[in-house]
Amino acid sequence: MASLSLCLSLPAPPKTLTTNFNPRLPSFLKSTARISPPKPKPITAVKNSATPATERLISAVAYTLPFFNSLQYGRYLFMQYPNLGVLFDPLLPLLSLYRSVPYASFVAFFALYLGIVRNPSFSHYVRFNSMQAVTLDVLLVVPLLLTRIFNPGRAGIGFKLMVLGHNAVFVFSCFCFVYGLVSSLLGKTPYLPFVADAAGRQI
Repeated sequence: MASLSLCLSLPAPPKTLTTNFNPRLPSFLKSTARISPPKPKPITAVKNSATPATERLISAVAYTLPFFNSLQYGRYLFMQYPNLGVLFDPLLPLLSLYRSVPYASFVAFFALYLGIVRNPSFSHYVRFNSMQAVTLDVLLVVPLLLTRIFNPGRAGIGFKLMVLGHNAVFVFSCFCFVYGLVSSLLGKTPYLPFVADAAGRQI
């Protein structure tokens, strides 16, 4: 009986707590937890920046002006190497047409400078190539002026220096013509030595 009364006198055990556990995340954790993965950027088509065919053609034709005016400097090379003229036979019909027009050189010069270089309706590509052709054509006048000023004659050291100078001018002009023509047809921008910087400042 004593043990029974002792058990009855003890306090009853606490009832089991049945609470709903609902953990809440802090606000800064909620914001990071809701971040969605970055969406892939849409693939856009690359625009074709090729030079139009008309601009290529105009730029290529522009380099014929200084080339035709430089053929007079190649007469000594043609006399020394007659077979060299075979390379220029395909250009003879165009050259004959060019020389059949009165004052063709002046007309072509001002047509390029006033009609294209100073015309903002043309693109920078066409204007730059035309300005290079005009600048090169102006530089080709310098050897003629030096020849008339110093008058080296038909023999002696002065004549030999003149021949070497004319040959060098002709070879340089042929290089510029081929380089400018091929680059223009391919849609690339040619940068002629001794000419590109001066032409770029005029655009």
